[in-house]
Amino acid sequence: MMAGVMEENQNRYRESARAFAEACQVLPGGVNSPVRAFGGVNMGPVFIAGAKGSKIFCLDGNEYIDYVGSWGPMILGHAHPSVIHAVEAAARKGASFGAPTLAETALAQKIIAAFDSIEKVRLLSSGTEAVMTAIRLARGYTKKDIIIKMAGCYHGHSDSLLVAAGSGLAESAIASSAGVPDSVAKLTVVVPYNDIEAVKAAFAKHKGKIAAVLVEPVGANMGVVPPVAGYLETIRELCTADEVLLIFDEVITGFRLALGGAQERFGIKADLTCLGKIIGGGLPAAAVGGRADIMDILAPTGPVYQAGTLSGNPIATAAANATLDILAEEGCYEKLESSAAMLEAGLAEAAKDAGVVVSINRVGSIQSCFFTDQPVRTFADVQSTDIQRFKKFFAGMLGRGIYLAPSAYEAMFISLAHSTDDIERTIEAARGSFREIGE
Repeated sequence: MMAGVMEENQNRYRESARAFAEACQVLPGGVNSPVRAFGGVNMGPVFIAGAKGSKIFCLDGNEYIDYVGSWGPMILGHAHPSVIHAVEAAARKGASFGAPTLAETALAQKIIAAFDSIEKVRLLSSGTEAVMTAIRLARGYTKKDIIIKMAGCYHGHSDSLLVAAGSGLAESAIASSAGVPDSVAKLTVVVPYNDIEAVKAAFAKHKGKIAAVLVEPVGANMGVVPPVAGYLETIRELCTADEVLLIFDEVITGFRLALGGAQERFGIKADLTCLGKIIGGGLPAAAVGGRADIMDILAPTGPVYQAGTLSGNPIATAAANATLDILAEEGCYEKLESSAAMLEAGLAEAAKDAGVVVSINRVGSIQSCFFTDQPVRTFADVQSTDIQRFKKFFAGMLGRGIYLAPSAYEAMFISLAHSTDDIERTIEAARGSFREIGE
């Protein structure tokens, strides 16, 4: 199968195909994260040689307007001068100490200032680690074991979260990956995203046993799926009433939908918040934060253990501090909103002109274009969309110099580096791609 994929791209992406063939000899599937293999679009991956601003450049010499943004972190655009300067200055002082630095405290202070729900922070190295730590904290704090999560929301690859819904409503989950023991999967209950009645049923069935509800406040790992009116508010009420912790996975939405993330945008406070992507400024960094009484049960002050040699890495914290300083400047989120709205309107018009029916979901600077004539509110809705049409659209856009995520289940990320000209060029490329689909 890999050979077939490589042959398909050989003429157009000769250098990328050669690089992929070499990578397959030493990396499982030729990549270090599955979606990078382009399996969702029946192609071989494009290998990246560099990036600047809103553009990325591949080994084959092609330039693309980038709407992946390293899957969300590059909200300032690639190689932002302030971030590069901060990273270079930090690197000259040493790459890692495994000891406290002033930059860690400064970053924690910025996060706490941005999020009303966060009183203390633990810095980490990845979103997966942040969510894993939040779950351990919730179980340690509540002395209960069950976690409720939503279908279609991805929270990293830790064992208890690589699960799928069982056969009945509010039942314990089943493992969705080899290597995950059933005994671990059974501690997670999966319910549909945006289905508050399913959440209520899970609370009733497992009353007194639930440690936390874990949710992306805006679904962003099944494409962009906003919360329906009252959904997050009701979950907050249920958690408060039953002494269950509410964990918001804001790895994608944190510092993207607003300086204070989805919690600022929707006016809801979580008990624990998981952050990543943007707070690293393009380097590996993440955080979990929340109420002081919960956070203080982390070691060394409490019995819940977590540690990491590279947590609060000085180069990553330098990039993070530089990024958050820029995002705190006036007008940043207004510009992101304006650019994203322009793109949304242009894509909708281009599809309509070509006679192609789409449903576009957008929240702030993230959006998804689904090939369906129905509203998309749940993971089941996403799965019912026309994936074959998406694959054709992806290929058409890539051929016209627009780099989208190689999966129908991902978001488009708009950055501060995207210019009006970038948006207009993207809309024009979409016109051609939609026309090809409509023929």
